[in-house]
Amino acid sequence: MGDVTVRFRFILLLLTLVSLTGCSLIFPQPAPTIPPIDITPIPVGTRLAEIGSTNNNLNAVASGDIVLPGRDSDIAALLNDVSDQQLKAYLQQLESFGTRNSFSETQRDDFGIGATRRWIFSEFERVGLGRLQVEYQNFPLLFNGLTANQQNIVATLPGVSDYLGVVVIGAHYDSRVGEGDATDAVSLAPAANDNGSGVAMLLELARLLSTRTWNQTIVFVAFAAEEQGTQGSKHFVNTAIRNGVQIDFAINNDSIGGRPGIPQSIRMFAPNIESSPSGHAARYIEYINRIYQPEHPITVQNAFDREGRYGDQREFQNALIPAVRFIESQEDPSILNCSCDRWDRIDFQYFVKNVRANLVAVASWAGAPSPPARPSVTPTGDAGSYLVAWTPDPAAVSYAISFRRLDQPGYPEFRYSSAAEAGQIVVNGLDPAVTYGVSIAPIGIGGRLGGFSREQIIP
Repeated sequence: MGDVTVRFRFILLLLTLVSLTGCSLIFPQPAPTIPPIDITPIPVGTRLAEIGSTNNNLNAVASGDIVLPGRDSDIAALLNDVSDQQLKAYLQQLESFGTRNSFSETQRDDFGIGATRRWIFSEFERVGLGRLQVEYQNFPLLFNGLTANQQNIVATLPGVSDYLGVVVIGAHYDSRVGEGDATDAVSLAPAANDNGSGVAMLLELARLLSTRTWNQTIVFVAFAAEEQGTQGSKHFVNTAIRNGVQIDFAINNDSIGGRPGIPQSIRMFAPNIESSPSGHAARYIEYINRIYQPEHPITVQNAFDREGRYGDQREFQNALIPAVRFIESQEDPSILNCSCDRWDRIDFQYFVKNVRANLVAVASWAGAPSPPARPSVTPTGDAGSYLVAWTPDPAAVSYAISFRRLDQPGYPEFRYSSAAEAGQIVVNGLDPAVTYGVSIAPIGIGGRLGGFSREQIIP
């Protein structure tokens, strides 16, 4: 993102997004898709000598044992613990509040937005096993001449390392009925899929991730007032920036429940994927999902969102914070903002797989050694040969090194460094006519692939 021209194009795209009309419009044209790169994970513990040269353009000299990215047994166990019964119970409770409209009842305990947010708060406390720090974020909402106090619910699971970056996973909990009036505070708006499914996912991940210790801090956020222009996520992002919080990436989940017969995949939206911060996060998330559940692929969409639509991820992207949106593989316009959007329409086996896609991305990034700073890359004097240097982490048992052509949306086949060599290696055989983005990720015990550094561009 250091290139001025690329940054200018990215800002133009951001301004275009802001001009779009709203999350409740339907357009028939699908967003363009970027097919994933076909990468077969190599078994954990494989020695470098057993791998051979799998990429003729990238031949790194290495020695010693190298642990490669793979299925960590502890994360795989959490994957199996995702409960369709828990998800169903969460959705039934959310639906029982009648409406979650931002201007609905706040005093009753059985109806309206007030009862909803108090229940979400108490549920975070219950499933967090005393480890989640739960708080309200208050902000005023002025919309169509009406005012109402709004509250994000923020639950923080502190990491144990000194690394300052956090991972944010969010979903909006407010609802609406109909395409016209976003202030209807009395009509039933159960919103099981849009977006009870996202809130249920948050609670289930908080339940599971709170049973483990993570290197990096994980923040779960139930956003308010999305239906009135992503006001809750805007407040969250502005607060984080004021407080100096370093957000490594954010995942927004909105309508991920699915229904019987839906294609078995999930869409992930990220704009300008080849060169944006959000594209950097999207590559990682898609790759990790393929390691753990290749039968349920992520279809990467090179766009901010569906045409004419928006979600809470845009407030992060507007601040140049890496963020993506998850949404079911195929929408059903007949239930959008409809009183018929009820829990019994959800395909819970499909829903579970989407929850798992979130879990493996967050657990891998937060559970591995911390992402390194951007590496230095220096020509050695030979054509296509470079010295790659970085500060190693004692907790890393190996490193994955990516030399990505800037027109390539996904990762290439990685080159690896053992812990003994970490910090300085020479890579030969690169094409001198190609501009690469070089980034490095640590690999922890068990094959957990951590977050990649920012890319160093080498022309």
